[in-house]
Amino acid sequence: MRDDLLDLRPLRTSAAYRDLWAGSAVGGLGFQVATVAVLLQVWELTHSPVWTGAIGLATAVPLLALGLVGGHLADVHDRRTIMRLASAGQVLSAVGLAAQALAGNRSVWVLLGLVSLGAACNALGSPARRTVPPRLLPADQVAAGLALQNLAFQVAMLVGPALAGLVVARWDLAAAYGVQVAAAVVALLGLVRLPPLPPVPTHPASDAGPAPAPAPVPAPVPAPVEVPGGGPADHGRPGRRRAAAGGWSIVWKRPTLRGSFATDVAATVLAMPVSLFPLVNEIRFDGDPRTLGLFLSAVAVGGIGAGLLSGAVTRALRSGALQLAAAATWGVALAGFGLAGPLWLALACLAVAGAADTVSVVTRGALVQLETPDEFRGRVSSVEHVVGVAGPEVGNFRGGVLASLTSAPVALVAGGLAASVAVGLVAWRNVPLRRYRTPAVTQSPVEAR
Repeated sequence: MRDDLLDLRPLRTSAAYRDLWAGSAVGGLGFQVATVAVLLQVWELTHSPVWTGAIGLATAVPLLALGLVGGHLADVHDRRTIMRLASAGQVLSAVGLAAQALAGNRSVWVLLGLVSLGAACNALGSPARRTVPPRLLPADQVAAGLALQNLAFQVAMLVGPALAGLVVARWDLAAAYGVQVAAAVVALLGLVRLPPLPPVPTHPASDAGPAPAPAPVPAPVPAPVEVPGGGPADHGRPGRRRAAAGGWSIVWKRPTLRGSFATDVAATVLAMPVSLFPLVNEIRFDGDPRTLGLFLSAVAVGGIGAGLLSGAVTRALRSGALQLAAAATWGVALAGFGLAGPLWLALACLAVAGAADTVSVVTRGALVQLETPDEFRGRVSSVEHVVGVAGPEVGNFRGGVLASLTSAPVALVAGGLAASVAVGLVAWRNVPLRRYRTPAVTQSPVEAR
């Protein structure tokens, strides 16, 4: 029974991972506090939903524009250096937000510019950060490490907005931004004990993978020369101009990666529900803002619950099939939310959806990292990051358009069932993903050196 509980082995195995996890958890909490503070400040400055919507653009555009660039940098430079520079940039962005609040800034452009600066730093550093667990942990603990990171994210989503409300109500916006500054500094300090993480030399003729570990890891792309941009040794070649796009080619060449990303796109684009929450709340629960908050909290509670019981997920060998099952469950649960009448049933459906999302994210993340040779992990991780940003945004837009043409319940039910059917088609067509088994490796690449 204890194997089904939260798997804490990564925190015991690697001090560097433990520091990284703790710093990221605190940094994520500060980010959630700042997110609410920015929303409140933009509303105070403009009283316009168009401008509050522009916050999403200020965040998404840098992520989409620089995400693939960050992936290329992670494959040709020391990932520790990239993470430290990106974290330092996020500290500067947080300081800027606090300073403009203390100075009584009245320009929404200044505020959104600082938001974009933080998002740009995140875009450049996130692909490198995503590739770190496989370098610090044994392969059989990578999924557990990702589960711990996801749990920290879910807790931040649950606690951060409430903390922001308390801080702003008790003090002011500057105090909330001050919390983010402190959290960003802690996240930077979490990188102090991280070992150097230079690119691993490419071994085209070897089927054992790029890392010189004694136990085999998934084989690299069969012909690295064909991958646009190549690996770390490709400096100066013409293909380098296309290096940032190389991750897409790698994903397309490997059925397991292609199917895993297709599953995520189907789930988020066809069934993302957040844009419909206000309309559902208005139709069924008289627009009570407390109920709207409960919708968001229910998803986080489900995610946290799944995270606390993630030992069964991280030790599962059939992680491909598990991701497919979780994504299909996500769609069915959101269709149930669209049909639910009583509040308790609506919240229960959202909690199930949140739990399924956590299982899908953890299994996909581990599969992506373990199926990708190290010399390509930065670029493939940047694709994962871009898909993770764009999919939900497109899904929310799709849901809003469909609801305007029909109704919120119809949009939720149709979207949820369509997502489950699409995931079923992926499972039927993509046999390698359906049969994928997590490799059993007990020694990490860093320990093997």
